[in-house]
Amino acid sequence: MLVLVAPGQGAQTPGFLTPWLELPGATDRIAAWSDAIELDLAHYGTKADADEIRDTAVAQPLLVAAGLLSAAALGDLRPGAVAGHSVGEITAAAFAGVLDDAAALGFVRTRGLAMAEAAAVTETGMSAVLGGDPEQVVAHLEGLGLTAANVNGAGQIVAAGTVGQLAALAENKPEKARVIALKVAGAFHTHHMAPAVATLQEAAAKLTVADPSVPYVSNKDGHTVATGDEVIARLVGQVANPVRWDLCMETFKEQGVTALVEVCPGGTLTGLAKRALPGVQTLALKTPDDLDAARTLLAEHTS
Repeated sequence: MLVLVAPGQGAQTPGFLTPWLELPGATDRIAAWSDAIELDLAHYGTKADADEIRDTAVAQPLLVAAGLLSAAALGDLRPGAVAGHSVGEITAAAFAGVLDDAAALGFVRTRGLAMAEAAAVTETGMSAVLGGDPEQVVAHLEGLGLTAANVNGAGQIVAAGTVGQLAALAENKPEKARVIALKVAGAFHTHHMAPAVATLQEAAAKLTVADPSVPYVSNKDGHTVATGDEVIARLVGQVANPVRWDLCMETFKEQGVTALVEVCPGGTLTGLAKRALPGVQTLALKTPDDLDAARTLLAEHTS
């Protein structure tokens, strides 16, 4: 059984889209998506610097577009399950046929703008906490007024809150843990994002939605979601609620996953899987050079 996964914000790096635009039809597809959402995806994916693509309103559509483009390059595929981390859930919803590509790009454009606006109210951010006892880490974060916004498994929890709270964390780390500041522009998946929820509810009401054609694993709780309406409801709520990627990986394990492919810009989720899912073959799509190996893995691990 193979699961196809899509990374979240922070996975982007300057120029990462460049080699993908050399694929047949890729430039035209990106241009059409850019026109539809009024954002120059080609520019941001090839020429923009790290600060430009850190902007939430840019990063999120760019990640979804890259994920869709790289998955399409794999050809017809039917994975055993799909899932996404944070904004990657929108990419996964398109993989599962809940949304078509145009709707997914339109929805993520609204999401990125709404979350950027919410992030501008208070200076906030996120830091990764690596190591330590998970329960002790969460309790430590709560004591500092921070939220465990991403519980990623494999010894990684992401803290989110105000800049002052994160500075206190850097000075007062949990026992046996390291703290690394992340290049994101807000405290995502916390109460700081609550203003974005209403905007997304309004946008969601206008979507044409289908039920998932393959099992869709939600990062709200690791459960498989059967209806398109429930997928969309979870996409709306997750901007202000924690991501439980650890529970997604538990579900993969329970379902008997044997391989995991992470779409462009891959690397983050395969890294977590290597530590949390020993024995599972993993492959990250970083450039088109990875496509042949991914197709082979798909052929070996899908029926």
